[in-house]
Amino acid sequence: MTTYLLAGGGTAGHVNPLLAVADTIRRHEPDATVLVLGTSEGLEARLVPARGYELIIIPRLPFPRRPNRQALSFLPRLRRAVSQVDDLIRSRNIDVVVGFGGYVSTPAYLAARRAGVPLVIHEANARPGLANKLGARYTNHVGVAFPGTPIRHAHFVGMPLRAEIERLDREAARPEALAFFGLSADRPTLLVTGGSLGARRLNSTVTDSAEALIGAGWQVLHITGEKSEVSDPDLDHYRMVGYCDRMDLALAAADFAVSRAGAATVSELSALGIPALYVPYPVGNGEQRFNAADVVRAGGGILVDDADFQPYWVLRELVPVLADPERVRAMGRAAASVGVLDGSERMLELIRRAR
Repeated sequence: MTTYLLAGGGTAGHVNPLLAVADTIRRHEPDATVLVLGTSEGLEARLVPARGYELIIIPRLPFPRRPNRQALSFLPRLRRAVSQVDDLIRSRNIDVVVGFGGYVSTPAYLAARRAGVPLVIHEANARPGLANKLGARYTNHVGVAFPGTPIRHAHFVGMPLRAEIERLDREAARPEALAFFGLSADRPTLLVTGGSLGARRLNSTVTDSAEALIGAGWQVLHITGEKSEVSDPDLDHYRMVGYCDRMDLALAAADFAVSRAGAATVSELSALGIPALYVPYPVGNGEQRFNAADVVRAGGGILVDDADFQPYWVLRELVPVLADPERVRAMGRAAASVGVLDGSERMLELIRRAR
């Protein structure tokens, strides 16, 4: 019986692929033990126990970005965390450590090296994070979601996706999806989503462009995010919701998407063959632009800067695309050509090679 320690947390970008791999391990190896290393503050604190996995808490340890009091205490706190994980590896007889990046991964990587157990890493972004770049020095088994990710020992496996996405038959699920959201079967559907918290520019530009989008013959399913302040334009063929807990059905309904370019979003849309306009998040290290690069290069996506995504741009650039059904279909085929639906299985195979 194999005991796995999966490390990662903080954001959905780390937690969701971790859980996808955990579920794949449980499906293939029902007698295996899967432990998850995380923090009490991140999404893992709620999602991991809810999925039935044991969560082991360690302190949140962000890398210091500037010399200050926190930076002075970082190394002692890191050493304590590494010792805590090392003790865990030895006391629970961990056979392999699998890291997904984020604050908890660094002590896990260092502890795996100290304890001499195999280490496997998954990097979800096209521009790798600091923890994974460090961890990649200690293993030859690094799975990446996007080809060309600049990290040592990279093996392209794709993104581990949620089971409901991996198994989604969009055509079969479409009638249920349209009924669930109150959409028409007579119009193609434009899915708009900026993530769980929404995206101010994306939301406001789409609502301001509502009449033009509907006039192009489309209906809009607009998931604004729970904290969005945009008003519903209250038009026929425009469905606005604040939060969606059935993204599988939203994707089944979609014929085209307008979205941020988070790694999971790009991976899901590409794997399902959904063409998209990507509006990368303008803050951070710019990884969202890199996440969308492959699908845009293949012709399955369009990229526009957040600052340029204005109603006049929608009218001049997006509406003509939506008015061309053959181009939309061709973009969908191009998106599917770079998509990966079995990233979880590929990642499990990489883990098994490391054991």
